Parts: sequence; C-alpha cells; structure tokens
Amino acid sequence: MLDDSLFKKIEKKTKVDKNTIVSLAEKLQKGNMKDEKTLSEVIDTLSKMTGKKVNPELKEKIIKKVVNDDVPKNVDKMF
Repeated sequence: MLDDSLFKKIEKKTKVDKNTIVSLAEKLQKGNMKDEKTLSEVIDTLSKMTGKKVNPELKEKIIKKVVNDDVPKNVDKMF
C-alpha cells in the first residue's frame, strides 16, 4: 500500500481524500469496465473529484464509447 505521506500530499494538492482515491482504485481494479453501472459510478466519482460536472448526455456518450471499445487514443478528441 502507498505511504500515508503520499496521500497527504495528494490531498493537500487536489483536496481529494485518501478514502476517495482508494475507493476509486478498487472500483477500477475490481469493476467490470463494460458494465454501465460501474462506469457510471466511476464517472460520478471523477466528476466529484475534479469538480467538473458531466451532463447526462455526455455521461451516456462516454459509457457507450467505453462499452463499445470505441475510445480514441486521444480521449480529448472524444469531446
């Protein structure tokens, strides 16, 4: 497991606490990234972490792209 001092540095810089980071990492490791519910939870968590809102249409578009293996190498081109 990562050192607590690293998490403290990350939390200070990003305002994201250790539990949120660990929870997201567990979802990504254990979750089925083809499952729409899992993807939705990951998007919601990332949205909260970054403070950027994701409207329902964009969220659905992201989910469909991931499920259909249609994610471009340069994700920024997706938007």
